[in-house]
Amino acid sequence: MTSRNEDRLPEPYVDLASFDRTRYQPGRGLGMRLLWYFVSLVVFEGGWVPVSRPKSWLLRLFGARIGRGVVIKPHVRIKYPWRLSVGDHCWIGQEAWIDNLADVQLGDHVCLSQRVYLCTGSHDYRRQSFDLITATIQVGSGAWIGAASLVLGGIEVGPNAIVAAGSVVTRNVAEATIVAGNPARPRPHPRPSPAEGQASSARADLPSQKSP
Repeated sequence: MTSRNEDRLPEPYVDLASFDRTRYQPGRGLGMRLLWYFVSLVVFEGGWVPVSRPKSWLLRLFGARIGRGVVIKPHVRIKYPWRLSVGDHCWIGQEAWIDNLADVQLGDHVCLSQRVYLCTGSHDYRRQSFDLITATIQVGSGAWIGAASLVLGGIEVGPNAIVAAGSVVTRNVAEATIVAGNPARPRPHPRPSPAEGQASSARADLPSQKSP
């Protein structure tokens, strides 16, 4: 027979009631955040607008820096557009989530595949008040973040790097490096340089030579 003390559950270390929301500054007032919340639900998350141009226009209206030729698929979530910078000819795939409590910067020709999650926020588990921690994310030009990958705050993904589908990126990714896994680790074969890629494309375009 067990005593009452033995049946008690362990006391939680964190005290979520002591969490201080005032320590974080979202960058816009409550009215602007509420307006964006409803615009995002209808135009972005709801999938009612299939074309990209009006979405880019709305993001700029709310303070985002959006380049030319950006493709934004349906059901995309963006926390705060005023903390977002997207270069030219980027693709943002269906159900991608840019959770940008801190700034997120995408270079030119960046591809975020379906269900990619860019997470700039975390919590300090060492403090009972579970304080919020935020850090920026930067994705270099020509990089590809594969489907259902998670990129954590404070990460820089280098130009022309590839993050394989389903990876969890906890460290910076060097230029033209391919990483995969949880946690994501470099793979032995780096991505070809742009010059090598152009040479390969040129060879593929040459007509085949047949012996007479």
